[in-house]
Amino acid sequence: MTNPTEKQLYHFHKQQRFASYTYTAIGASAGDFPKAYKHDRNRVLLGEGALVFHQACELIKKWKMFPPDWTQIYPLCLPIEKGQEVVVLFQLMGLWWYNSCRIVYTINEENRFGFAYGTLQGHVEQGEECFEVYRDENNQVWYQISAFSRPNVWLTKVAYPLARYFQKKFVRQSREMMLKAIEDEEI
Repeated sequence: MTNPTEKQLYHFHKQQRFASYTYTAIGASAGDFPKAYKHDRNRVLLGEGALVFHQACELIKKWKMFPPDWTQIYPLCLPIEKGQEVVVLFQLMGLWWYNSCRIVYTINEENRFGFAYGTLQGHVEQGEECFEVYRDENNQVWYQISAFSRPNVWLTKVAYPLARYFQKKFVRQSREMMLKAIEDEEI
């Protein structure tokens, strides 16, 4: 796919309201991951204290954990609310790939904040991904990505090692984005 226009993204996003999930374990990233999926849990220490926690929450609200060099979110100002559809675009090998997800739950607690989204029809993967920040009993603030996934389309099945490479690249860069933003106080 070529570089998408605003009109293309708007229409694609609008169509996703009627899309169904590509998997049945809706909300499972909040507990035990289902079998027959790859399981990933990755975290990074962002710092400590209430200020760092607040900054990290604001970064998630603004979707700043997505590496801008090769990923995009549409619409960019999407509120973090259960039931919201989001278009996740990835640029791989010079092409833009449209994938859609729906927020399946949110986390808004005193020391935890985040959300999880699940894949919708047409997504290259099946599964769920949770982005959260939390402050532990030692006042340390962590950013964590938890996910379970497996291929959903034949191309992903054939090129699964490449898909896993890009999943790991996303996680690594997402952690770096959050760390850098906290260090630079970019909220």
